[in-house]
Amino acid sequence: MSDATPMVRMAGVNKHFGALHVLRDIDLEVARGEVVVVLGPSGSGKSTLCRAINRLEPVDEGSIEIDGRPLPAEGRDLAALRSDVGMVFQQFNLFSHLTIMDNVTLAPIRVRGVSRSDAESEARVLLDRVGIGEQSGKYPAQLSGGQQQRVAIARALAMAPKVMLFDEPTSALDPEMVGEVVEVMADLARDDMTMVVVTHEMGFARRTAHRVVFMDDGEIVEDTTPESFFSRPATDRARDFLSKILTH
Repeated sequence: MSDATPMVRMAGVNKHFGALHVLRDIDLEVARGEVVVVLGPSGSGKSTLCRAINRLEPVDEGSIEIDGRPLPAEGRDLAALRSDVGMVFQQFNLFSHLTIMDNVTLAPIRVRGVSRSDAESEARVLLDRVGIGEQSGKYPAQLSGGQQQRVAIARALAMAPKVMLFDEPTSALDPEMVGEVVEVMADLARDDMTMVVVTHEMGFARRTAHRVVFMDDGEIVEDTTPESFFSRPATDRARDFLSKILTH
C-alpha cells in the first residue's frame, strides 16, 4: 500500500446497544505513524470506537479498513487482519499461569508460526524496551500493575502490529504507576507507531498526540490538533468537558 493509504479508515460507522445509539456516523482516518488520542466524557462512545477498529465490537453499519483492506466480518480472514492490530486494555488480561516470557511469546509462536528461540529473543528485546527485561521468569501476580501493563504492551508488540489500540490503558493503575506506562507509550509514538489511544491522561494528549478526537454522545464533535483543542476548543461541549477535567 502507498503511504497515502490511511492505516485506519472508518466510514459511516454506526453501532447500537439495544435502543442506545453509541456510535453515530463515525468517519475517521488515521495516517501511518500518526498518534490519535480520543477524549470525551464517560459514555461518549470512546471505548466502543476503539474496540470497533478490530471488530472486538461488531458494528451495525459502515466500513472499516486496516492498511487499505476491508475488515472481514468473521472467520480466519478476520483473525489474520486482527493480528496486525495490537490492543492494550484497561485490564492487563495476562495469563496468570504463564511466566512473563511465555505471555509475550505465546501468540507469535501459535499465530505467526515463529520458532520458540526467535520468539524468545524478540521478547527479550521488547521486555527490555518497556523496562522489565529482568522480570521475564516471573508470573503476573509477582509484578506491580504498572509492570503488568508494560508486559501487555510488549505482548501486543510481539506480533509486529501495524497499528496499536489503547483502551484506557492507565485507568486501572495506581497514580504513581501511570507515568511509567505513559512513558512507554510516548516512546512508541517517537518510533512512529500508528496509535489510537483512548485515555484520560491530558498530559499525554497534549505532548504526544498528533490529533485529538473529542467524542460526545456517540459523535465525533471535534477532530483537531492538541494545541487547538486545549487552547481554543471550538464547541461548547468540548469547553464544558475541559472545564471539568482541567480544574480537578
